[in-house]
Amino acid sequence: MAQKTLTAAEAKSHTGERATVCGKIMSTLFAKGRRDSPTFLDVDKPYYDRVFTVLIWGMDRSKFGEPETTYRGKRICVTGKIADYKGLTVIDASEPSQVKMQQE
Repeated sequence: MAQKTLTAAEAKSHTGERATVCGKIMSTLFAKGRRDSPTFLDVDKPYYDRVFTVLIWGMDRSKFGEPETTYRGKRICVTGKIADYKGLTVIDASEPSQVKMQQE
């Protein structure tokens, strides 16, 4: 079966499904001081208005280098299971192969 491709805004209504979500990274945050050191990559809308976030946990971060710098301002597609994390619609990216940069 073909993978669904969704916009960041559409992702929320597909929680629990495996899909590809595409959009532009509008804001990033490496929360080094927080438990499990998550990195948040907010797609299509910045942090204060976010609708979808790529979440990279600290234990996987080294595989991505500095994702908050690498992906900021870039168009990406991320593939994985859409989940709810504390009210955020997210895909956990544990492998760089899940995140593909797109041409502008």
